[in-house]
Amino acid sequence: MIPSYLIDQLVELALNEDLAGGDITSEATVATSDRAIARAIAHSPLTVCGGDVFARVFYRVDPGVRVERRALDGERARPGDVLWIVEGATRSLLMAERTALNFAQRMSGTATLTRRYVDALPANSRTRIVDTRKTTPGLRFLERYAVRTGGGFNHRNDLGSAVLIKDNHIVAAGGVREAIERAFAHAPHSSRIEIEVESLEMLDEALEAGAHVVMLDNFASSQIAAAVERAHGRAVVEVSGGVGLDRVHALAEAGVDVISVGALTHSAPAADIGLDLESI
Repeated sequence: MIPSYLIDQLVELALNEDLAGGDITSEATVATSDRAIARAIAHSPLTVCGGDVFARVFYRVDPGVRVERRALDGERARPGDVLWIVEGATRSLLMAERTALNFAQRMSGTATLTRRYVDALPANSRTRIVDTRKTTPGLRFLERYAVRTGGGFNHRNDLGSAVLIKDNHIVAAGGVREAIERAFAHAPHSSRIEIEVESLEMLDEALEAGAHVVMLDNFASSQIAAAVERAHGRAVVEVSGGVGLDRVHALAEAGVDVISVGALTHSAPAADIGLDLESI
């Protein structure tokens, strides 16, 4: 679940962005006494996500609006399925419509893409599909929730939550072993040390230095099996860098423990959801 105070902060920001000058179109064309009912409908196959945020937008605009949930987060929807129904003052529904859909479309899009990656894994696979920190600024907690909703897992949430030594850290420290030794000397005892490697030689050095997790960055498919064999029983193996759906099954079969996919959050297309309004 997403903490309600985080949702409230983001919804308030989004509504201020869209309604700073009011809604002059609705004020000009819709009577204050008019009421309506609107149905949020899936126009393509999708994994539902964002129901709490969708509802909160309408409640924030007008506490008198009623929101009925027909689909729960994580459920698969087909074209034509009704996801949510809202009822209330017509002006209120029109004022909240775009902001509510923006959240729901983005979150459902991320959940849907994540589900496609998870579904590409072999049956009963223990390989995890995880996201990265390549998120939309300010929307990380929503996008990472959407990844979990789609069946994926989250990588470290921020720079302070885990040690991950990347290429520039290695350059700055003077080498793989030096970077790992410094991490062991300064990181909390409960923190695992992960390092990104770009070759089998770097992998061997990282393993000798005691790295707990090795991230194989842009390794060729022919090198993956050799890397997994060398790291077996010594470190968790993560693969990252341009992993498409076509490679997921083979990587899992090769014994990779974690597949991190930045596209889950930075390139997921928005789900096609529309809001059809009917006057009461």
